[in-house]
Amino acid sequence: MAVPGDPPDGTPEGIGGGDEEFRSDEYRSVVFDEDFVRAARLQEFSAQERMGEHARAVRSRSMWSGGGSSRPRTSTPGRGARQGMLLVLLIAVAFAVAVYMGLSNPALPPAIGRAEALTSTVVPLAPATAVPGGRPVDLYAKSPAADYRVGAAGINLPGARRTQHFTEGQVITALSIAKDYLVQSSLDPDVLAGAATRPVRVLLDPDQTDQFDRSMTTPSGDGRHAVTGWLVRFDPRTAVVADTRVRVSGTLAIDEVSADVLEVITDHTFVYAVRPATGSPAAADGASLFTVRRELKLRFDREDLTARRAELVTAYVMAGPQDCSTDPAEGFRPVLAGAGPTTVGPAASDPYASGTPRRTAGLCGVLAPPTPAGDAPVSPAP
Repeated sequence: MAVPGDPPDGTPEGIGGGDEEFRSDEYRSVVFDEDFVRAARLQEFSAQERMGEHARAVRSRSMWSGGGSSRPRTSTPGRGARQGMLLVLLIAVAFAVAVYMGLSNPALPPAIGRAEALTSTVVPLAPATAVPGGRPVDLYAKSPAADYRVGAAGINLPGARRTQHFTEGQVITALSIAKDYLVQSSLDPDVLAGAATRPVRVLLDPDQTDQFDRSMTTPSGDGRHAVTGWLVRFDPRTAVVADTRVRVSGTLAIDEVSADVLEVITDHTFVYAVRPATGSPAAADGASLFTVRRELKLRFDREDLTARRAELVTAYVMAGPQDCSTDPAEGFRPVLAGAGPTTVGPAASDPYASGTPRRTAGLCGVLAPPTPAGDAPVSPAP
């Protein structure tokens, strides 16, 4: 009986009877135990791998391949290097295109909205007749300011409506800031006396505060640094306010000048009762009227509206009675009660007239006489 593993034609001659002893001796050196066999890993080479030692048995991972597949794949020599060169070439081309586009179409830097510097014109108005004196209440009653309102009540806001790019609330905010500026710069007693400037300064755009500070410390009539371009101030050496109930009348108008800017034009006449800086405040006939016509242009961008501040762009101011020889840049110096006419300017200007104020050609004008009050009733003294 043949044993598995015996040659099909039997055992060749010259070799033993094919007994177990022979096979055991012949293959003793190549018999593995069961544990070794189970632990062994079987690896079947591909046809290309069996072709010779020049075939790569394990594929090279290229920089483009992912790590999700573990199937062996062959790769031709130099493929990774060519892919790297291609990547470098693509980066160089992209950089060259970016440089070319930047040179042919230079990007403009974003516009930085800086506030304009204030340009102001302050025109003194010389008296054409002797300046009348008396008690403030009587003077007001006989003047064109008899029907003016007192203080902030005379600065009325117009009806507000939305514009193309600003809401109704933003329009109201711009108008209210403009009114605040007028109140602080024209009616605050400390500002009028030259004792304070901060109530006005805090309402200005920060880009204008340096110009404002220079105007307050070293005023000049250069059209940029006049104190009286920013606010109303009386020279404390000449006159002081005799009655804090300043009479006011005027208008405000608003317009959208661009998608990001609102503009408010204010045109108001302020009438002050003043008296000499020296002397008794109780003098019955020591007061006189001093009139200031202020036309201001204020602008507001969205940041200004949020911060509740204004950009004062232009100021056109007429004030009198003053002597044309005085410089009103530092503060107004009224011609007081009883003084006669002084050097006059080229044309008469009426600060009480409604509408656009008549702008004088020179540096001084003539204060038009107030409308005669006739025998208008005089209010009793307070």
